[in-house]
Amino acid sequence: MQYFNLHTHSFSNQADVVELVNQYPQEFSDSIPYYSIGIHPWFIVEDRIESDLAILESKLSEPGCLALGECGLDKRIEVVFELQQTVFERQLLLAEQYQKPVVIHCVAAFQELITIKKKLKISVPFLIHGFSKNEQIAKELGANGCYISFGKYLLRMPQLESVFKDMPNDRFFLETDTDEQTIQEVYALAAKYKGLTIPQLQELVTINFSTIFGTQFNK
Repeated sequence: MQYFNLHTHSFSNQADVVELVNQYPQEFSDSIPYYSIGIHPWFIVEDRIESDLAILESKLSEPGCLALGECGLDKRIEVVFELQQTVFERQLLLAEQYQKPVVIHCVAAFQELITIKKKLKISVPFLIHGFSKNEQIAKELGANGCYISFGKYLLRMPQLESVFKDMPNDRFFLETDTDEQTIQEVYALAAKYKGLTIPQLQELVTINFSTIFGTQFNK
């Protein structure tokens, strides 16, 4: 049975781990088997937006590109929020065009995220990575068709236990992001919180991956 890592910034090439590795348009490596690619709100450069979008679009039809992202909205950075929204919306339209799920970075902008999803009538799955908020936000995201990925904050914030335990089993993923902890450590705690064995948890996440990405990840 395999481990699935929804979002990581480094490819570990472990035999029993399938990783969706985050890539950026200007730092792309074709040596990574499965990846997402997007313009992160932290790294929006105005005079490079068009070239970044062109690179991004060129990769979306590649077989190894499973998702667009990470991209999204962040109210705690200096990049003008209106510009963030514009770049995010343009990426969402590409995701819809190429029918790719979207790995989303969202900080203090969940209402805006939901509003944009509705406004653009986006049908592809939203995968909210690195979740660290409360049960109310988790339920609102779920009610609006979003999936939630847990990782480093699950390990660091005991208050997330109740949020994770209440997550429907067909709506969550697990990840490491930039954390030094392994995906195996994330799974171990997640299995404990859910009252499952690790193989049972692996089976659940495998089903979720197959549902979203339409791929059986057999090595």
